[in-house]
Amino acid sequence: MRKRFNQQVTETRVCESSHFRGSHLCRTIGFVVFISMLSFPAFPQNAGSSASPCNVGERAAAFGFWTWASESRVKVYLLAKDFSSEEIPYLLTPLRNWDAVWKSTGSQVRLDYKGTTAAPLDCQNCLTIMRRPIFNEQTRHGSEFEAHGEQGTQIVSYAVILIDPRLTNPKALTNAVAHELGHGFGLLDCYLCKDGSTVMNKLKKMNTSNDMEGPTPCDIAQVRGAYKALRIRVAQAPPARNPPVDQGEEPVEDDTPLVPRQ
Repeated sequence: MRKRFNQQVTETRVCESSHFRGSHLCRTIGFVVFISMLSFPAFPQNAGSSASPCNVGERAAAFGFWTWASESRVKVYLLAKDFSSEEIPYLLTPLRNWDAVWKSTGSQVRLDYKGTTAAPLDCQNCLTIMRRPIFNEQTRHGSEFEAHGEQGTQIVSYAVILIDPRLTNPKALTNAVAHELGHGFGLLDCYLCKDGSTVMNKLKKMNTSNDMEGPTPCDIAQVRGAYKALRIRVAQAPPARNPPVDQGEEPVEDDTPLVPRQ
């Protein structure tokens, strides 16, 4: 029963920036919000035709999540105290892999690594990667993308990728960051997709790599669809919902899938 719950439910931390710097409204939005949002004709879930091999839910993630604005240059920082010098190359690999497809995705979004920072940054188009305890036995989340939106829209102003301190395997760190970066390009989770078909799949268990280091052809196709839709209409953020989050107990290693959290 718990395993089925873990695979089907996810939560997304979203914050709307106010008119004043440093002030924002944070909220947790259930996955059901995005499912209903995707019913708008201007934001189809699948960028290909019905005959496309990138079928949503099988080999491709749906899109409809918050996105960086087209042609943004996202400044990426690592929180200095959270990562060792040995871990940094594993965190930068997915950055390079996502940045390498900036033309083919149609986003024109570049990811520029700017080095380390002593504190999370809230500057325009800034992304901070850091650690924070977010893991619990119920949800098995090992990482999270926290988006701060612009004035009630689904355009990301700045964001934070949170990685639980228990996630220490270098290759699994690469997989988690690759997954969370996908959310910034509009992709939703696809935990039931075929292994290797999308970076938006899950980790099987804590500190076990799924060998996904960057976007697949289906991810690129879906991001292209997300930004094509963005050129037509900028979606408004859905109404706020605040389901309680159980912090759980001290985690115990088991075979329950570890789900990268949106």
